Amino acid sequence: MAIIPKRLCTLRVAAYSLSPFTRPQTFLPLTRLLLHARPSSTQPSRTPSEKQFETWVQALKSGFTPSDVAQALQAQSDPDLALDIFRWTAQQRNYKHTSETYLLIIKHLIAGRRYRHAETLIEEVIAGACHDVSVPLYNSIIRFCCGRKFLFNRAFDVYKKMLNSSDCKPDLETYTLLFNSLLRRFNKLHVCYVYLHAVRSLTKQMKASGVIPDTFVLNMIIKAYAMCLEVDEAVRVFREMGLYGCEPNAYSYGYIAKGLCEKGRVSQGLGFYREMRGKGLVPSTSSYVIIVCSLAMERRLEDAIEVVFDMLGQSRSPDHLTYKTVLEGLCREGRVDDAFELLDEWKKRDASMGEKIYTSLLNELHFSCRK
Repeated sequence: MAIIPKRLCTLRVAAYSLSPFTRPQTFLPLTRLLLHARPSSTQPSRTPSEKQFETWVQALKSGFTPSDVAQALQAQSDPDLALDIFRWTAQQRNYKHTSETYLLIIKHLIAGRRYRHAETLIEEVIAGACHDVSVPLYNSIIRFCCGRKFLFNRAFDVYKKMLNSSDCKPDLETYTLLFNSLLRRFNKLHVCYVYLHAVRSLTKQMKASGVIPDTFVLNMIIKAYAMCLEVDEAVRVFREMGLYGCEPNAYSYGYIAKGLCEKGRVSQGLGFYREMRGKGLVPSTSSYVIIVCSLAMERRLEDAIEVVFDMLGQSRSPDHLTYKTVLEGLCREGRVDDAFELLDEWKKRDASMGEKIYTSLLNELHFSCRK
């Protein structure tokens, strides 16, 4: 009897021990496995952005001009693709970017929040990479720098560069951006004085360069002086508005009235308030509040009450402190009944005075009367 090797027995047992629901696995030859494993193409697949980039590169034939590049940049919605096109064209022989192409790519990058790339291009422009810098390009750079806290000083570096240039002098938009950037830092009184010198210098340079300010710029100058309580300077600029063909608006009067009241010149502030109301101009809520509280502190309660009623008539709601200042002033003069009647009348006219504020004022009024 022939002896069957143990290895063959093991294989046979393994073959017949399969489950009836399991099909025996068929193995492919090694050559076919290699064919199946081989990629269909030896070149890596390209991403859609790479395909778009190659399409635009092919569209920009040799001898393309900056206007061709500008059209290509304007057609892009992807800021990264636009930057790739901008960089590729800059490397081509006999081509240099112009202020138009720099302006377009910087706007693209800012709109796409590619701020680091935008800063890099801005530094290139400042360093002289663009041979025909224009005022719109400089203004776009200043606008971007003014909007970034750590680039605030860089905006004034660009402004100085414009002053020293022969064909890119600052215009009204330049000064508007710089004044607006300075005013945003006027948040505290001691900080205001630090930047007030810059406002003065900028105003003198604007006049010396022959740029005629508009109402918006003059209002910012008035606001700067008024916030620093330099009310005489603010009034002087206010009086000069007619020389530039500008008509004072509600903001002009409001800044002056607030500054005068905060300075303690309440009568003069009230005069500006009445002048603006005579012209049909409506103060802001903050202007109303400052005028009312200043009059009440000066014990000119009838004028304060008149301004409060005018405020309510213009759908402006005084805050809790404003009401309290006037009512306590009446109590100090012994006009307790007038104070209670006035509170009830204000409750009827002020739709935003909730029950909580009314109850609080009523309790404070009772407490003040017992003193």
